[in-house]
Amino acid sequence: MKSMEIEVAKRLLQINTIKFQPSNPFTWASGWKSPIYCDNRKILSYPETRTFICDQFVKVVKDKYPDAEVIAGVATGAIAHGVLVAEILELPFIYVRAKPKGHGLENLIEGDLKPKQKVVVIEDLISTGISSLNAAKAISNFGGDVLGMVAIFTYNFPHAKENFKKAELELTTLSRYQILIDIALENGDIAESEVDHLKKWREDPASWGK
Repeated sequence: MKSMEIEVAKRLLQINTIKFQPSNPFTWASGWKSPIYCDNRKILSYPETRTFICDQFVKVVKDKYPDAEVIAGVATGAIAHGVLVAEILELPFIYVRAKPKGHGLENLIEGDLKPKQKVVVIEDLISTGISSLNAAKAISNFGGDVLGMVAIFTYNFPHAKENFKKAELELTTLSRYQILIDIALENGDIAESEVDHLKKWREDPASWGK
């Protein structure tokens, strides 16, 4: 497992999916200040990495959830990845919107989901986990049986872990923050002096930078 996490982290850094700016923090939509920004949408522009990520997703689904009947993507970042996984596994695909469409059928879930179908949710990034868990909850409320969630990357925030624990939903990620920091330091993408700031941010992102 760790070898996969290392390889995924290396690939994310190689295509500049991850940007570090400890001295000039990014501002997230939540208002949090962050020394790091992860844009996994870039993966789709790099066929070799895109295929590699898809293959890892497929391996996890086959290994952990062999009874999966439907693959779901969380809009919008995980739709394309979910489609690729569903195509290889020859399974139906659905995706979950952040909120119901404001016109037409006003769907929250797009695609056909039958009651009690076993679903694996594909996500691109886990921060607090709230939006991801809301997507899983929407599937459950619709009558689907959510087996688990698989994501490309997690910041591994303590409260995100707690959120998934409370929801009793298994989360598997292809790589994680701690691995990424180790590889970035090894590659020279960050300096030794910046590591402490990056570690402290992960422990309490809401207060960091204030």
